Amino acid sequence: MRSLSSRLAFLFLRMQKILSYPISFIFGSLFFIALCIFHPIQWICLRFFGYHAHKQSVAILNWFLMRCTNILGTTYRIKGHENLPTDQPIILVCNHQSMYDIPPVFWHMRKYHPKYISKKELGKGIPSVSFNLRHGGSVLIDRKDAKQATMAIAKFGEYIEETKRMAVIFPEGTRSRTGKPKPFQSKGLKVLFKKIPSAIVVPMTINNSWKMQRYGSFPLGLGNRLQFQIHQPIRLADHPDHDVLISQIEQTIVQDVKL
Repeated sequence: MRSLSSRLAFLFLRMQKILSYPISFIFGSLFFIALCIFHPIQWICLRFFGYHAHKQSVAILNWFLMRCTNILGTTYRIKGHENLPTDQPIILVCNHQSMYDIPPVFWHMRKYHPKYISKKELGKGIPSVSFNLRHGGSVLIDRKDAKQATMAIAKFGEYIEETKRMAVIFPEGTRSRTGKPKPFQSKGLKVLFKKIPSAIVVPMTINNSWKMQRYGSFPLGLGNRLQFQIHQPIRLADHPDHDVLISQIEQTIVQDVKL
Protein backbone atom coordinates (compact mmCIF):
# COMPACT_ATOMS: atom_id res chain seq x y z
CA MET A 1 0.00 0.00 0.00
CA ARG A 2 2.84 2.33 0.87
CA SER A 3 4.51 1.47 -2.41
CA LEU A 4 1.37 2.40 -4.35
CA SER A 5 1.05 5.66 -2.44
CA SER A 6 4.69 6.49 -3.13
CA ARG A 7 4.24 5.80 -6.83
CA LEU A 8 1.12 7.95 -7.01
CA ALA A 9 2.91 10.79 -5.21
CA PHE A 10 5.85 10.47 -7.60
CA LEU A 11 3.56 10.52 -10.65
CA PHE A 12 1.74 13.56 -9.27
CA LEU A 13 5.00 15.45 -8.84
CA ARG A 14 6.12 14.48 -12.35
CA MET A 15 2.83 15.66 -13.83
CA GLN A 16 3.05 18.89 -11.86
CA LYS A 17 6.56 19.53 -13.13
CA ILE A 18 5.52 18.87 -16.73
CA LEU A 19 2.55 21.21 -16.35
CA SER A 20 4.77 23.87 -14.81
CA TYR A 21 6.79 24.32 -18.03
CA PRO A 22 4.15 26.20 -20.07
CA ILE A 23 2.81 28.00 -17.00
CA SER A 24 6.31 29.07 -15.99
CA PHE A 25 6.93 30.36 -19.52
CA ILE A 26 3.80 32.52 -19.36
CA PHE A 27 4.75 33.73 -15.88
CA GLY A 28 8.33 34.49 -16.87
CA SER A 29 7.21 36.47 -19.92
CA LEU A 30 4.81 38.62 -17.90
CA PHE A 31 7.32 39.02 -15.07
CA PHE A 32 9.99 40.27 -17.50
CA ILE A 33 7.54 42.58 -19.27
CA ALA A 34 6.60 44.14 -15.91
CA LEU A 35 10.26 44.75 -15.10
CA CYS A 36 10.85 46.34 -18.51
CA ILE A 37 7.76 48.57 -18.32
CA PHE A 38 8.57 49.87 -14.84
CA HIS A 39 12.22 50.60 -15.59
CA PRO A 40 11.48 53.85 -17.50
CA ILE A 41 8.60 54.61 -15.12
CA GLN A 42 11.05 54.52 -12.22
CA TRP A 43 13.47 56.76 -14.09
CA ILE A 44 10.77 59.33 -14.88
CA CYS A 45 9.42 59.29 -11.32
CA LEU A 46 12.85 59.80 -9.77
CA ARG A 47 14.09 62.33 -12.30
CA PHE A 48 11.03 64.58 -12.39
CA PHE A 49 9.08 63.90 -9.19
CA GLY A 50 11.66 62.80 -6.64
CA TYR A 51 12.10 60.10 -4.04
CA HIS A 52 8.50 59.56 -2.95
CA ALA A 53 7.18 59.16 -6.50
CA HIS A 54 9.99 56.72 -7.25
CA LYS A 55 9.29 54.75 -4.08
CA GLN A 56 5.61 54.55 -5.01
CA SER A 57 6.45 53.27 -8.49
CA VAL A 58 8.62 50.53 -6.97
CA ALA A 59 5.81 49.54 -4.59
CA ILE A 60 3.36 49.22 -7.50
CA LEU A 61 5.94 47.22 -9.47
CA ASN A 62 6.23 44.74 -6.60
CA TRP A 63 2.44 44.44 -6.45
CA PHE A 64 2.44 43.53 -10.15
CA LEU A 65 5.25 41.02 -9.62
CA MET A 66 3.21 39.34 -6.89
CA ARG A 67 0.20 39.19 -9.19
CA CYS A 68 2.39 37.54 -11.82
CA THR A 69 3.25 34.77 -9.35
CA ASN A 70 -0.47 34.14 -8.84
CA ILE A 71 -0.35 32.56 -12.31
CA LEU A 72 1.77 29.84 -10.71
CA GLY A 73 -0.88 29.34 -8.04
CA THR A 74 1.26 31.20 -5.49
CA THR A 75 -0.53 32.80 -2.56
CA TYR A 76 0.78 34.94 0.29
CA ARG A 77 0.12 35.29 3.97
CA ILE A 78 1.93 37.86 6.09
CA LYS A 79 1.19 38.32 9.79
CA GLY A 80 2.24 40.77 12.47
CA HIS A 81 3.38 43.80 10.44
CA GLU A 82 0.41 46.02 11.11
CA ASN A 83 1.62 47.69 14.31
CA LEU A 84 5.28 48.38 13.61
CA PRO A 85 6.34 51.97 14.39
CA THR A 86 6.72 54.45 11.54
CA ASP A 87 8.68 57.02 13.57
CA GLN A 88 11.73 54.84 14.34
CA PRO A 89 14.30 53.11 12.17
CA ILE A 90 13.64 49.38 11.75
CA ILE A 91 16.04 46.52 11.07
CA LEU A 92 14.09 43.66 9.52
CA VAL A 93 16.04 40.41 9.92
CA CYS A 94 14.84 37.45 7.80
CA ASN A 95 15.85 34.02 6.64
CA HIS A 96 16.28 33.88 2.87
CA GLN A 97 14.75 31.20 0.63
CA SER A 98 14.44 32.66 -2.87
CA MET A 99 14.30 35.82 -4.97
CA TYR A 100 10.53 35.67 -4.51
CA ASP A 101 10.98 36.74 -0.88
CA ILE A 102 11.49 40.31 -2.05
CA PRO A 103 8.22 41.50 -3.71
CA PRO A 104 5.87 40.63 -0.81
CA VAL A 105 8.27 42.14 1.72
CA PHE A 106 8.48 45.38 -0.25
CA TRP A 107 4.74 45.59 -0.92
CA HIS A 108 3.52 44.81 2.59
CA MET A 109 6.25 46.88 4.25
CA ARG A 110 6.04 49.79 1.82
CA LYS A 111 4.99 52.38 4.43
CA TYR A 112 8.27 51.68 6.27
CA HIS A 113 10.41 52.40 3.17
CA PRO A 114 12.30 49.06 3.03
CA LYS A 115 15.91 49.21 1.79
CA TYR A 116 18.07 46.18 1.09
CA ILE A 117 21.62 45.00 1.58
CA SER A 118 22.34 43.28 -1.72
CA LYS A 119 25.28 41.81 -3.58
CA LYS A 120 26.84 44.16 -6.13
CA GLU A 121 26.13 41.78 -9.03
CA LEU A 122 22.45 42.71 -8.84
CA GLY A 123 23.27 46.38 -9.38
CA LYS A 124 23.46 46.04 -13.15
CA GLY A 125 21.78 44.18 -15.96
CA ILE A 126 18.34 43.55 -14.44
CA PRO A 127 15.55 45.92 -15.60
CA SER A 128 13.90 47.82 -12.73
CA VAL A 129 15.66 45.79 -10.03
CA SER A 130 19.15 47.14 -10.70
CA PHE A 131 17.88 50.70 -11.06
CA ASN A 132 16.05 50.57 -7.74
CA LEU A 133 19.02 49.03 -5.92
CA ARG A 134 21.30 51.79 -7.24
CA HIS A 135 18.98 54.75 -6.76
CA GLY A 136 16.35 53.76 -4.17
CA GLY A 137 18.44 53.90 -1.00
CA SER A 138 19.61 50.28 -0.85
CA VAL A 139 23.27 49.30 -0.65
CA LEU A 140 25.35 47.07 -2.91
CA ILE A 141 28.23 45.16 -1.35
CA ASP A 142 31.11 43.13 -2.70
CA ARG A 143 30.96 39.87 -0.78
CA LYS A 144 34.58 39.15 -1.74
CA ASP A 145 35.81 42.45 -0.30
CA ALA A 146 35.13 42.53 3.45
CA LYS A 147 36.44 46.07 3.89
CA GLN A 148 34.22 47.50 1.14
CA ALA A 149 31.21 45.60 2.45
CA THR A 150 31.71 46.81 6.02
CA MET A 151 32.15 50.44 4.96
CA ALA A 152 29.12 50.30 2.66
CA ILE A 153 26.91 48.76 5.36
CA ALA A 154 28.12 51.35 7.89
CA LYS A 155 27.18 54.22 5.56
CA PHE A 156 23.86 52.50 4.84
CA GLY A 157 23.20 52.23 8.59
CA GLU A 158 23.82 55.95 9.05
CA TYR A 159 21.30 56.63 6.28
CA ILE A 160 18.67 54.42 7.94
CA GLU A 161 19.28 56.05 11.33
CA GLU A 162 18.90 59.52 9.85
CA THR A 163 15.82 58.84 7.69
CA LYS A 164 14.07 56.43 10.11
CA ARG A 165 13.46 53.90 7.35
CA MET A 166 13.71 50.11 7.24
CA ALA A 167 16.89 48.13 6.62
CA VAL A 168 16.20 44.59 5.37
CA ILE A 169 18.99 42.08 5.95
CA PHE A 170 19.28 38.36 5.22
CA PRO A 171 22.08 37.30 7.61
CA GLU A 172 22.48 33.86 6.01
CA GLY A 173 24.32 35.70 3.24
CA THR A 174 22.72 33.65 0.48
CA ARG A 175 19.43 31.88 -0.04
CA SER A 176 18.71 28.37 1.17
CA ARG A 177 17.80 26.12 -1.76
CA THR A 178 16.05 23.58 0.49
CA GLY A 179 14.45 25.90 3.02
CA LYS A 180 16.80 24.71 5.76
CA PRO A 181 18.30 27.84 7.37
CA LYS A 182 22.00 28.48 6.99
CA PRO A 183 24.02 29.77 9.96
CA PHE A 184 23.71 33.52 10.46
CA GLN A 185 26.70 35.70 9.66
CA SER A 186 26.85 38.30 12.40
CA LYS A 187 29.22 40.94 11.03
CA GLY A 188 26.69 42.88 8.94
CA LEU A 189 24.16 42.84 11.76
CA LYS A 190 26.72 44.15 14.24
CA VAL A 191 27.57 47.04 11.93
CA LEU A 192 23.89 47.93 11.58
CA PHE A 193 23.36 47.69 15.35
CA LYS A 194 26.26 50.08 15.90
CA LYS A 195 25.14 52.59 13.28
CA ILE A 196 21.38 52.47 14.03
CA PRO A 197 21.29 52.65 17.85
CA SER A 198 17.66 53.84 17.97
CA ALA A 199 16.39 50.93 15.86
CA ILE A 200 13.63 48.47 16.49
CA VAL A 201 14.86 45.02 15.44
CA VAL A 202 12.14 42.88 13.85
CA PRO A 203 12.78 39.15 13.25
CA MET A 204 10.74 37.60 10.42
CA THR A 205 10.45 33.96 9.35
CA ILE A 206 9.80 33.14 5.68
CA ASN A 207 8.33 29.75 4.78
CA ASN A 208 7.79 27.93 1.46
CA SER A 209 9.45 30.49 -0.79
CA TRP A 210 12.18 27.94 -1.67
CA LYS A 211 9.54 25.64 -3.17
CA MET A 212 9.04 28.08 -6.03
CA GLN A 213 12.57 27.28 -7.18
CA ARG A 214 12.70 23.62 -6.16
CA TYR A 215 13.59 22.73 -9.78
CA GLY A 216 15.93 25.70 -10.21
CA SER A 217 15.14 28.86 -12.14
CA PHE A 218 12.93 27.01 -14.65
CA PRO A 219 10.38 25.57 -14.41
CA LEU A 220 8.94 26.95 -11.20
CA GLY A 221 6.99 25.17 -8.49
CA LEU A 222 3.21 25.45 -8.61
CA GLY A 223 0.61 26.07 -5.93
CA ASN A 224 2.81 27.29 -3.10
CA ARG A 225 1.62 29.32 -0.14
CA LEU A 226 4.33 31.70 0.98
CA GLN A 227 4.12 32.62 4.66
CA PHE A 228 5.79 35.57 6.37
CA GLN A 229 5.63 35.69 10.16
CA ILE A 230 6.68 38.86 11.98
CA HIS A 231 7.90 38.10 15.50
CA GLN A 232 7.93 40.34 18.55
CA PRO A 233 9.90 43.55 17.81
CA ILE A 234 12.99 44.12 19.95
CA ARG A 235 14.21 47.52 21.13
CA LEU A 236 17.92 47.53 20.30
CA ALA A 237 18.81 49.92 23.14
CA ASP A 238 17.59 47.33 25.66
CA HIS A 239 20.14 44.74 24.49
CA PRO A 240 23.74 45.98 24.83
CA ASP A 241 25.21 42.49 24.27
CA HIS A 242 24.84 42.17 20.52
CA ASP A 243 26.20 38.63 20.34
CA VAL A 244 23.48 37.42 22.67
CA LEU A 245 20.87 39.40 20.76
CA ILE A 246 21.90 37.95 17.40
CA SER A 247 21.75 34.44 18.81
CA GLN A 248 18.27 35.18 20.17
CA ILE A 249 17.09 36.56 16.83
CA GLU A 250 18.46 33.57 14.93
CA GLN A 251 16.77 31.14 17.28
CA THR A 252 13.45 33.00 16.99
CA ILE A 253 13.53 32.91 13.20
CA VAL A 254 14.84 29.37 12.78
CA GLN A 255 12.47 27.70 15.23
CA ASP A 256 9.50 28.89 13.11
CA VAL A 257 10.86 27.52 9.80
CA LYS A 258 8.69 24.64 8.55
CA LEU A 259 10.39 22.08 6.30
